Amino acid sequence: MNKYPWEHNRRYNNYTEYFRKTFGERVQKVTIDAGFTCPNRDGSKGVGGCTYCNNDGFNPSYCQPHKSITQQISEGVEFHANRYRKAGKFLAYFQAYSNTYGSLEMLKEFYAEALQFPEVIGLVIGTRPDCIDNEKLDFFQELSEKHYVIIEYGVESCYNHTLERINRCHSFEDSVAAIEATVRRGIKTGAHFIFGLPGESREDMLAEVDLINKLPLNNIKFHQLQILKNTAMAREYEANPGAFKFFEMEEYLAFFTSVLERLNPAFVVERFAAEVPPRYLAGPGWGLIRNFQLLQMLEKRLEALDTWQGKLFLEK
Repeated sequence: MNKYPWEHNRRYNNYTEYFRKTFGERVQKVTIDAGFTCPNRDGSKGVGGCTYCNNDGFNPSYCQPHKSITQQISEGVEFHANRYRKAGKFLAYFQAYSNTYGSLEMLKEFYAEALQFPEVIGLVIGTRPDCIDNEKLDFFQELSEKHYVIIEYGVESCYNHTLERINRCHSFEDSVAAIEATVRRGIKTGAHFIFGLPGESREDMLAEVDLINKLPLNNIKFHQLQILKNTAMAREYEANPGAFKFFEMEEYLAFFTSVLERLNPAFVVERFAAEVPPRYLAGPGWGLIRNFQLLQMLEKRLEALDTWQGKLFLEK
C-alpha cells in the first residue's frame, strides 16, 4: 500500500511521474532561446544581469537565438525523439532570460509559433516576477484553458540581502506577489531556487523551506550554486574565493534530504541539482556526474533513511 500523499511509490513528488499521470505518457521539454533579455541587463532596472548568470552553460546545442522558434523546436523534437524514444509529446520551454519581457503582441506571436506543432501540448515559460502584469496574466489565463501552461519564476532566494548581492533587482515580496497573482487566475505556477549563494549559511537555507512552503506552487526547482565563466560572480570568486562555501556532492545530498523532509508534499519536485559542462565552470564542480546519477544516489539515501518528501512537514 502506498504510504505517500501522491499516487506513485517514489519517495518524493516526482516530475516524470506527475506528467505520466497527467498525460498518460512521457512528456519531454524542448528548450527554446527566443532572444529575450532582462530588465537588469538592458538598464531598465540594472546592468550586467544577475551575477551568476551565463545561460550558455544550460542551453542544449540546438538552442540558439539566431534560429527561429520553429527551427529550434524541430531540431529539439528530433534530438529528444532519438534520446528518449518514449517521448511522444513535448512542452516548448522558453528558458533563456525573461520570457515575458516584451510586448504582449510579441509574446502572442512567439507562443503561437511554438504551439503550431501538433506534438507540442503546452508551454513552460521562465521569467522574473517583475516581468509580468495583469494584461499578460489575462492572456496566459486564456491560453491555459486550451493548453498546458506553467509560468516558472526565478525567485532564487527568500532573503532580500542575498537578492541585492546577486543583482536580482527585485525583492522576495515581488516574487510572492507575482506567484499569488498568477495562481489567482488558475495558471500553473513554478519557482526556482539556488542553494549555496554567497552569504547564506546552511541554517539560513534550511530555514527558507518554511517560507517556500507558504507559496501556492505547483512545481519547484532547486540547484546547487555553480560559478560559470564570464560572469560577475566568477570575477568575485577569483578576487575573494574565501567568500564562497561550496557543497561537496555527498554534503549536498545530505542537505537536500533535510530540505525534502520539510518540503510541502504537494509541490512537484522538478529538479534538485544542476548539471553544467565542466568547460563552463569557473569554480569547483562535481566532475562528469550526470543528473540521473545524482537522482539515483538521492533515492538510495531516502530509502536507507526511510524518509520522504514532507515527512516532517506532515508531522507538524
